[in-house]
Amino acid sequence: MKPQLIIFAILIAGFITYNLFFQSQDDKTNTAVNIIYASVLFGYISFMAYSLLKKMKK
Repeated sequence: MKPQLIIFAILIAGFITYNLFFQSQDDKTNTAVNIIYASVLFGYISFMAYSLLKKMKK
């Protein structure tokens, strides 16, 4: 479980870094990138929850 949390922390740090330093000047592009990145984060959260439930079942 620890490697998954490290990867999640890196993803969160990347999201924060993008929003602080690397935002696109175009609002539509910036919004699209934020939505896609947030979707990846929520997908990874669901993967972590699924793997945790799988381990608890054993």
